[in-house]
Amino acid sequence: MKNRSVSANGATRRWLLAEWVTALVVGCTLSLPGAARGGYAPAPPVPAAIQVPDGNRAFLEGHGVGTQNYICLPCPNPTSPAATCPDASGFAWILFTPEATLFSDRGKQLTTHFFSANPSENGTVRATWRHAGDSSTVWGGRAIPSSDPAFVAANAVPWLLLTAAGVQEGPTGGRTLTATTFIQRLNTAGGVAPSSGCSRAADVGAKAFVPYSAEYLFYTDDRHEQGR
Repeated sequence: MKNRSVSANGATRRWLLAEWVTALVVGCTLSLPGAARGGYAPAPPVPAAIQVPDGNRAFLEGHGVGTQNYICLPCPNPTSPAATCPDASGFAWILFTPEATLFSDRGKQLTTHFFSANPSENGTVRATWRHAGDSSTVWGGRAIPSSDPAFVAANAVPWLLLTAAGVQEGPTGGRTLTATTFIQRLNTAGGVAPSSGCSRAADVGAKAFVPYSAEYLFYTDDRHEQGR
């Protein structure tokens, strides 16, 4: 099986990720210090399509760094309808998981981020965040994307809004993420699928691990807050 990276080699990719961690921790552009300390702060400006409904407030912010991981598959396929295929070649890079770590503005690891089966939806695979401290977990539902150029950088994955589709306490009763109602992915950089390398049958099964960074905001509402 063929693996590739947008970096020159594995060592370069690891170096890039380390550089991004440093840049995000030291000089992130989106700051919600109240949220990082367990308080609340006003939501930042976002495209209208991904605004969080009134009555929800950010309680946790994470500066994410990692990779968006793609596999070359025939397109269309059972999970990728023809409308999502980028061209008529019959093949496309399909996201099979993100692989990222979210850090606080002080550099403390907050969560890991990946795809996994959501037990609240009979094992449907969803975007997942697991808290590094208490192992509480939240699964995001269907993502609403925005690539509004007034907000989203060129050659960056879209900003997103996801409704919490399932939560789970940690094995010792940890509940940090169980009050989540919505998740936003903002201030993205990188992560876009490669523009080549997936156009023929011989390419099927090839993988690409594309570095990216993003800000993640976790929201709760008054009902959840009263039960925390």
